[in-house]
Amino acid sequence: MDWSALWLSLQLGGLTVLLLLPAATFVGRALAYSRFRGKSLLEALLSVPLVLPPTVIGYYLLVCLGGQSPIGQWVERLSGHPLVFHFSGLVIASIIVNIPFAVQPIQRAFETIPHEVRDAAACCGMSFWRTLWKVELPLAWPGVLTGLVLTFAHTLGEFGVVLMVGGSIPGETKTVAIAIYDRVQAFDYHAAGQMSLLLLLFSVTVLALANGLGRRFGRRHGLPEL
Repeated sequence: MDWSALWLSLQLGGLTVLLLLPAATFVGRALAYSRFRGKSLLEALLSVPLVLPPTVIGYYLLVCLGGQSPIGQWVERLSGHPLVFHFSGLVIASIIVNIPFAVQPIQRAFETIPHEVRDAAACCGMSFWRTLWKVELPLAWPGVLTGLVLTFAHTLGEFGVVLMVGGSIPGETKTVAIAIYDRVQAFDYHAAGQMSLLLLLFSVTVLALANGLGRRFGRRHGLPEL
């Protein structure tokens, strides 16, 4: 068992959720409530990581974040290290590839909130932030929880983009998915099987807990299941 790779994956998943979920909440809310020209195109662009091969996404990230790109050169001048083949680059790549897994469940959850509820909050003089915190987020909580779980679980299992952007540097970019691949390449099927089983059990457990909490919350508040 490669515990350092597992710990790195958990760190990557946690940071991805921490940085992506707040932004995904506001984007999902805006998409749920807004009607504007080009909305379908924007939703399609946000969903692109669901259908593009990970190697294609990884290639474009290498082009955009590599040492020859303006972004890569600027970050390297500020931080002293490149983005690609570094943990910080993995975080950026993970955020981008997980956008649809975070945004879509949250958008669907906000869409289930009746307009009358928000209108009643406005009539009571509640501010935007108070309405969001006290009214909308509690009602949209199943979608937020689903987005959190899907983002974290997908990050743990992501392989193609991680390999393209980070490679397999122990303690820096070698996640548990890369470690499993390396063990298979070395014909160490026992270690690969152990790590694969651990990921499988973890993913099933987390998804089951999230679904159970979402159903319990929905029944308590009379909300439709997502």
